[in-house]
Amino acid sequence: MTLDGFCDHTVMIADDEIHQHYNELLSNADTLLYGRITYQLMESYWPSVVKAPTGNKPMDEFAVLIDNISKIVFSRTLKNVTWKNSILKSEILKEEIVRLKQQDGKNILAGSPGLIVALTQLNLIDEYLLAIQPTISGSGLPLFKNIRNRVDLKLLKTKTFDSGVSALYYEAVKK
Repeated sequence: MTLDGFCDHTVMIADDEIHQHYNELLSNADTLLYGRITYQLMESYWPSVVKAPTGNKPMDEFAVLIDNISKIVFSRTLKNVTWKNSILKSEILKEEIVRLKQQDGKNILAGSPGLIVALTQLNLIDEYLLAIQPTISGSGLPLFKNIRNRVDLKLLKTKTFDSGVSALYYEAVKK
């Protein structure tokens, strides 16, 4: 997200160091949760990189990792999903997410602003990773739009990249 809190993939720095960081995150996860818009954005690009690698090692590795990971897409408007290892759900059910979290395995990552808000409202997020871009966009989609109740967080760690991006890891403080 931008420094002023907006989600905008067009202003994101995606250099080798950032891709390697996300490769590590994906390597330690076994499921990605997406909303329709982010799913369609990712699905429109990454499978083509798997088929025709760019020659950029971290980017090509990211493409393979994201292609192979299990993806659950939440959408009321999509009729089907075609990306490898993807399933479609029409609604977010708290009980289903709790069962998914209780399974043995690796981390579950949520990668859509609207989905992050929905999971926050259901008190289902254990850790937030905010990658703050060194950009002020002035407008766009606010990451935490429609959060109704206060959410307290505890800073776990930070990581600063050469590009000026700062990754902030927060634990959700359970009440």
